[in-house]
Amino acid sequence: MLLRPLVAVVLVTTAVPSLAGNSAPQPLPIVDTIPAARDIPYPGTMTLKVDAVDLDRNIFEVRQTIPVANPGPLTLLFPKWLPGNHAPRGQIEKVAGLVIKSGGKTLGWKRDPVDVYAFHIDVPAGTKALDVAFRFLSATAADQGRIQMTHEMLNLQWEAVSLYPAGYFTRQIPVTATVTYPPGWQAATALRVTATVGNTVTYRTVNYEVLVDSPVFAGKYLRKDDLGHGVMLNTVADSAAELAVADDVLKVHRNLVDQAVKLFGARHFDHYDFLHAITDRMGGIGLEHHRSSENQNEPGYFTDYATNLAGHNLLPHEFTHSWNGKFRRPADMWTPDYRVPMRGSLLWVYEGQTQFWGHVLEARSGMASKQDKLDALAGIAASLDNRPARAWRSLDDTTNDPVISARRPKGWLSYQRSEDYYNEGLLIWTEADAIMRQGTNGEKGMDDFAHAFFGINDGDWGQVTYTFDDIVSTLNGLYPYAWREFLTNRLTQKDRAPLGGFERSGYKLIYTDTPTPFAKAGMKANKFLDLGYSLGVNVAKAKITAVQWDGPAYNAGLTVGQEIVAVNGVPYSEDVLKAAVTAAKGGTAPIRLTVKTESLVRDVNVTWYGGLRYPRFDKAAGAPDGPLDKLLAPRP
Repeated sequence: MLLRPLVAVVLVTTAVPSLAGNSAPQPLPIVDTIPAARDIPYPGTMTLKVDAVDLDRNIFEVRQTIPVANPGPLTLLFPKWLPGNHAPRGQIEKVAGLVIKSGGKTLGWKRDPVDVYAFHIDVPAGTKALDVAFRFLSATAADQGRIQMTHEMLNLQWEAVSLYPAGYFTRQIPVTATVTYPPGWQAATALRVTATVGNTVTYRTVNYEVLVDSPVFAGKYLRKDDLGHGVMLNTVADSAAELAVADDVLKVHRNLVDQAVKLFGARHFDHYDFLHAITDRMGGIGLEHHRSSENQNEPGYFTDYATNLAGHNLLPHEFTHSWNGKFRRPADMWTPDYRVPMRGSLLWVYEGQTQFWGHVLEARSGMASKQDKLDALAGIAASLDNRPARAWRSLDDTTNDPVISARRPKGWLSYQRSEDYYNEGLLIWTEADAIMRQGTNGEKGMDDFAHAFFGINDGDWGQVTYTFDDIVSTLNGLYPYAWREFLTNRLTQKDRAPLGGFERSGYKLIYTDTPTPFAKAGMKANKFLDLGYSLGVNVAKAKITAVQWDGPAYNAGLTVGQEIVAVNGVPYSEDVLKAAVTAAKGGTAPIRLTVKTESLVRDVNVTWYGGLRYPRFDKAAGAPDGPLDKLLAPRP
């Protein structure tokens, strides 16, 4: 009985010496040859010329002149860490045909072997400027990235069509940009025009940081609407018909600006330009900038505004970012150039509080009714409260998700989590508002935080950074409370979603067999069937697009990508599947789904007897208005 263990010991001990004799190299040191950014003026003004007329091939032609003061080593950088992206998402793979010249002579360049966004050049003696040329090959199909050019419109992002010299804060590098647009097109941007010759436009000289923060929407069909307070709504569309705006629709957009200025008590822009595309041809976007924002809504945004509910939150969210994220910015997210990594530890404020104010301003402006907003919040609360991933991954860790996943699709979202700091941040700030309002008998709330934190330095469109301590200090200055402990707990807890803001207002999250009008509109707009709270699946055109971890479908062996061919022997349709779920309620017979996975077709029995379930808030009839009701009400 002891023989086999003894043999095993002998084998282990005799194997060790041979492992020790294997070759064992030491690592080659990584030497960073890229100069760090310094806060000193760059010696000269760059010029940038972009030709954006190739609508057939979606190619931007770039010509750039970069002054140089001295011969010797020089490093040119392509922007890597992009504000608002929270990750290194510069599209370096789309740069092609790079040629760098000095006095007409082509120079050799060497890409940095560690930072592939950097190009090293040896500048010859006597060189006053480098002439740089390349092409940015923007996506021509969705699998290459976001479409930025169509035959009706384009989105020019300066970071994609320029290089900048290493060794300087980007705010210290002046640049003058010129763009040639397709004939007859109009353009909108936060930059201001100094000259127009034909279809070529030259913009006022700004620093490189401001340039990158001032993208362009241009198109064949463009409408401009003055929303007041120095804010312009610039809308490009696939057709002129999409630009028809009813007076009442335009009014709620003006209300948005008015309510935002009342909320924050200051403006951090000299002028602001919404860059707004109504299209299903150019790729979707919602990206903040200090004096503008890039926004895309589906066709019908203006012309069918009442039913296009899901699209109403985009503009309020991105507008809020002018105050939160651009003017007030987390200290670990502010960087001197686009090479230094950003750290997202405070994204639950940057994005979470922006999400919070975006929903509040949507309601206060009339862009959404109070009931639609409550229904939207119920959907958010339910989605976060039904995530098994909460048992192992806390909210603070999701602030790393932009770098971890780069927004790639996830097969098991409910068990992985995603950028939950957006919506769970919203829940935290909703609860903070309720705590303050109840603790001060309605005298203080998050409106006071907005004034105190974001409403400083009227007219300043630089940046003021903040830390976790600054947030706690401001909250305590308004209402003394255990804010540090409250926020730390909400960020690190691994249990239910923080629904206290709703519960303190008398709202209870319940589930009924009928979706709210908001949820129904969302399913229609996004062309899918949400059965996440019953069968534990979402289905689009018979394909399973999401499966709830440890839900009925999961336990039956279903996964994303499978096609539902039939339900209880009847060919699949959304109505057939919903009817089957309804019929199974309270019974004992499973729901039989015939599913196809590649070439395999099989029957799967799903055990679920709870019927259809959709979230909504319930409040006792006649109950008084609580903190949430007061929060959503417009300000006079």
